[in-house]
Amino acid sequence: MITPAFELTQDPDFLTVKIRVPYARASEFDIYFEGEDFKFYAKPYFLRLTLPGRIVENGREKASYNTDEGTFTIQLPKEVPGQYFEGLDMLTSLLAPKKSRSAKPLVEEMDTAASAEVENEENEEELDWEIEQIPYEESPSPLQHPYGFGNLRSGVFQRLQDELSDVIDIKDPDQTPAEERRRKRLAAEAAKFEPDHYLADFFEDEAIKHLLKYKPWWIDAHKKMTALQGESHQEHDSPAFVVFCEEEREQMRKFTNKSYLLDKRSRRHVYLGLIDILLAYCYEIRVNEGDKNVESSWNIRKLSATLCWLESFSSIHDVLVSFGRRVLCYPLYRHFELVTRAFNDTVMILQLGKAAVLKCLLDIHRIFMESDPAYILNDLFITDYCIWIQKVKSKKLAALCESLQKTTLSKSHMGLELEELEAAAVLVQEEEKALKAAGTVSKQQLLCSESETSDSEESSSTSSSETEGSDSDEQESSTSEDGEINSCQGTLQEERTAPLIDCNGLRQGTDTLAMEVGDGKSKVSLQSTTPSGKLVEELEMQIQSAMRLSEQPEGLATAGCISQEQEENPVPEPDRFSEDAAGKGNFLEVSPKPNPLLFLCSTNEDEN
Repeated sequence: MITPAFELTQDPDFLTVKIRVPYARASEFDIYFEGEDFKFYAKPYFLRLTLPGRIVENGREKASYNTDEGTFTIQLPKEVPGQYFEGLDMLTSLLAPKKSRSAKPLVEEMDTAASAEVENEENEEELDWEIEQIPYEESPSPLQHPYGFGNLRSGVFQRLQDELSDVIDIKDPDQTPAEERRRKRLAAEAAKFEPDHYLADFFEDEAIKHLLKYKPWWIDAHKKMTALQGESHQEHDSPAFVVFCEEEREQMRKFTNKSYLLDKRSRRHVYLGLIDILLAYCYEIRVNEGDKNVESSWNIRKLSATLCWLESFSSIHDVLVSFGRRVLCYPLYRHFELVTRAFNDTVMILQLGKAAVLKCLLDIHRIFMESDPAYILNDLFITDYCIWIQKVKSKKLAALCESLQKTTLSKSHMGLELEELEAAAVLVQEEEKALKAAGTVSKQQLLCSESETSDSEESSSTSSSETEGSDSDEQESSTSEDGEINSCQGTLQEERTAPLIDCNGLRQGTDTLAMEVGDGKSKVSLQSTTPSGKLVEELEMQIQSAMRLSEQPEGLATAGCISQEQEENPVPEPDRFSEDAAGKGNFLEVSPKPNPLLFLCSTNEDEN
């Protein structure tokens, strides 16, 4: 038999069951309903439901078949008109209990009708004499350290050692007590925490702020529920707030309907484990903005100590602390604000009711099914959670949500010295800013001083260059004047000291010194004094040079006579200004001291 796809809706008077049976023979179908039981058969489909409320056959029931869609639509009158049937979207819980096919030690609760049917089937079944016989072996005593949903499993990882490291962090969980698991988990988290990574996300939080702005689907649903709270006094979940897609309905139909016998301690562990799994799921949805990727499975199981360390919590505060520590140690984004936001998201999901919780669990189940090693966690936890949550009373879930809201969580609870680390980092940052500001001020002052120094140097260089220019100009003018004067003095000195030669080339007497005054007619002769040895040597050298000059041609001697005549007849002001052959004026200065070595050279007429 095939269980068909079905959907239940309601109004104040009727319960509507829509069943999809493609390729069925519409002419041959059977419908039975009474009280809380509903049965439908159309070969090869069979559906049996246990309804949350009572229905009655009173002649108002209706049934129709759509050939194009291949669906039956059946309207069943409610026994009490206006009664609200809760949990119509919990499809797995509506399916009638079946014979147990799960491995022990799971215990299922079955009704008497199902038990009678099972007994009848067993009685009618023929004995297979060819069945393989296995020698009897006494089964070992159950392990003392169970795990899984409600701590109902054990020995699973003994036969899955290859996949163990890819699924959970604890080694040999079957032989590890709960206290030792917790101690090893805390040690691993402390060793994994990286202050540099945490501080990088703390100060450079642009990406974190972007993720915090994301709004998952439950935020809009929660706003709708809050807006309608004043109009409706019912606190149960409603399809108006949470809607399941066809894929999610198919998942619920494939689950086996089971009941779980849990003691008080086990129920507490289940509720706390549910919070832990939802926190990890909310973080995953937010950081990936609702998209699934290859890291989604890793994020959920790594952030949940229930899944990763097979942890059994004893309080809500322990759950929050464990989740916060793992967020700050393992994923890509390690910011405490993401912890608090996941906490708020989990509160919203619980306030929306078990339909929202089931929708999240179905999504986790689908993520783990697509990840090769993580499917083991579906068998250990998620599948049982999906079946169990459909039967949980809404009041208990509301009480759990209220307790979660009252629990507080701060950075000091993490045990990682986050506040001290942040204070030290802020202090270092302020010191760096102060040093940078001081360096900027000193740099500005240095630039100002350099500019002032350069300005002063430029002004001093300008003044010095002007001074040097004026000095150089004065030196050049004085040098040129001195050069001209010295040249003139040198010429006069040579003329005065050189032995004078007459026009006939004869040297005049060297024993007489003469000075011409006025017009050159009055002459004063002075007898030379006895000269020193050095002076005598100079005179001898000059005499020798004069003798060489006397040996030159007459042209040069005549030129010498002409120069001598010019000396005897000077211009009116020979000591102030003269003009050379090129027409340039030169200043002349007569030596204030008479040269005693001036030889007087007279023409032939004067000698006569």
